Amino acid sequence: MASKTHSLAPLLASLAVTLCSLALHAQITVDKPIPAVATIRVDAAQSAGTPIPRTIFGSFLEPIGNSTYNGLWAGLLENPSFEAGMWDAPHVEQMLKQNPDLNRASQLGLPLPWEPLNESQGNRYEPVYGHAANSWRSLIVMGVPGQPTGIRQKVYLPVQRTLSYRGSLYARHLSGATGLTVSLRPRNSAEVLASAHINAAADSWTKYTFTLDVPQGKLHRLDPADFVVQDEGDERVDLDEFSLMPSDALDGLDPDVVAMARAMDTPLVRFGGNFTSGYNWRDGIGPRDKRVSTMNLAWGIPEYNTFGTDEFLHFCDLIGAEPQVALNLGGGTPQEATDWVRYIDEHWHNHGGLLWELGNELWGNWNLGYPTLDQLAERTLAFSKAIHAVDPTARLIATGADPDGFTEWNAKQLSNPAGTFNYLSAHFVVTVSDTQQPHPTNDFITSAAFALPVELGRKLHEEQNQINQYPAFANKAHVAFTEWLFIGRPGTPSFRNMGGAVDAAGFLNMLMRNHSVVPISDMTGIMDFAGIWKSRGQVFASPAYWAFRMFSTAHATRPVAVQTESGSYSVQHGVTRLPDIADVPYLDVVSALNDSGTTLTLFCVNRSLNTDIPTDIQVDGFTSAGAAQVQTLKSASIADINDDDDPDRVTPVRTEENVQSGKLHHIFPHESVTVITLHKNS
Repeated sequence: MASKTHSLAPLLASLAVTLCSLALHAQITVDKPIPAVATIRVDAAQSAGTPIPRTIFGSFLEPIGNSTYNGLWAGLLENPSFEAGMWDAPHVEQMLKQNPDLNRASQLGLPLPWEPLNESQGNRYEPVYGHAANSWRSLIVMGVPGQPTGIRQKVYLPVQRTLSYRGSLYARHLSGATGLTVSLRPRNSAEVLASAHINAAADSWTKYTFTLDVPQGKLHRLDPADFVVQDEGDERVDLDEFSLMPSDALDGLDPDVVAMARAMDTPLVRFGGNFTSGYNWRDGIGPRDKRVSTMNLAWGIPEYNTFGTDEFLHFCDLIGAEPQVALNLGGGTPQEATDWVRYIDEHWHNHGGLLWELGNELWGNWNLGYPTLDQLAERTLAFSKAIHAVDPTARLIATGADPDGFTEWNAKQLSNPAGTFNYLSAHFVVTVSDTQQPHPTNDFITSAAFALPVELGRKLHEEQNQINQYPAFANKAHVAFTEWLFIGRPGTPSFRNMGGAVDAAGFLNMLMRNHSVVPISDMTGIMDFAGIWKSRGQVFASPAYWAFRMFSTAHATRPVAVQTESGSYSVQHGVTRLPDIADVPYLDVVSALNDSGTTLTLFCVNRSLNTDIPTDIQVDGFTSAGAAQVQTLKSASIADINDDDDPDRVTPVRTEENVQSGKLHHIFPHESVTVITLHKNS
């Protein structure tokens, strides 16, 4: 008996695997198979709703990761005023793992991430509290006669763009010689690429400036360098508040980032996020070299406050966007909020009428000072009254809950009197690899993730239906989708890869269909996540950035009727937050005219994982002149990303296709985003 059982074991195991596989794949149901030739029929003479507002193409900026410092902000140095406690323990652990030499530097009294120029000299550094030029700490460096003594920090210079760098430092002479030399060197090398000498003789805090020009060809793209400050002889000097900027910085902003952000053609930039609940806006105004450095409590990283309100408004100016600011309803007060509203109104062009968000994710205990459900309505009303007292034209977004669980929270907000707010916010930051289906394959996760925007559109109508049940807000308040982001495990759709671009495009199609319910939306984010990235001095964009840009720059505002026959599927036990989604079209198409009716654009997403879809396209009510302009975003794998080594691995490809009598034929690649534009025959 035992031997028979043993002989059956492989067969039973194989059968179990087969049954498990069948159960797994059964969770994606093909409702209508993809036809041999799909069809898209556009009737440009038939309106499909009210005009699409530009504000659905908003974006989102939060000081997190490298979005502002080491990103949008062009400053090249970290912890430039030698402060302590600027990173939380996990970030410190990560820094020490990446650069073990910082362990010894810390033992010598140097603040992270500064290092000694000559470690063998031992203790020649003393952090000093209470007499700093900036914030709380400065650093005394004690020279050794006849030996180079100083400090250094690893930097990545954008030498592919500029070879000239400007800087400044504060110094207070204590004794001995008075000379300081600042230089740029190849990482861990004694070779000097560029240097400047400073006679720092003043015995009170004095600001000194310098320029460093790197010779052509001495440093290459992505090469690390050392920024060095060296004593002269027996000099003892107190140092504080350094700055090092590329000479082409736009009043502190990275010109490559600004150019890519301007090209997005985004009408709104939301300044907010979890950091909002612990942010004091007054820390970020006034002379930059006098602003205090603190810890960003939400993310455990430095907040130098050199990028503050004025810099944010300048950035919005440069890219042609309006500011949308999230106010501090966590640790903040109504008075603090109204002072910020007044300040921004006075410093912005239209002097009022901007969008203000009353807190961020106040339902989450990760937000400092979050209100309980019973405190929510009263706190929202108090801030609303205070803001409207200084700006009656202000448009307010109250904190709403996410589309998959909003009923109780939003009901509390809707108990407020009429006029308290114009919108309820919604967020959807979702981990797509978290599914009800145990041990899902990457293909299952991908199909389920691609389906999410379809179900989100349905949920948003449920939110609006709830709003309309309250007479004070019925048909007056709507939803503002102020954060949305897709996060996946390797090999599945995530914000940085091609799969994330497919999800982003599907989300934008959903917004265009549902703009009457959701007239405002902000993609996460304009920097990092689904947007622009900077690493090792190289600026590049995620594939989702390119999808966003393909859609936003079309300026298609007048939706027209479109019918698609391309097959569909349904999902069961998918992404945990929205596990069951029916009737998901493989080919998702929205079509719209521009304001003048001279261009017609088709926004197309192919969700199929492995099928290129040949499609006959018929356009009625619009006489096209010449060829159709086609932009296609695709890659060999949905896991493909852009990075500093290969910044253009995934970018749109432009082609043309012949149009005859309103007909054209196009093959939509699997897992792709396509925008087709036709120009009217005048």
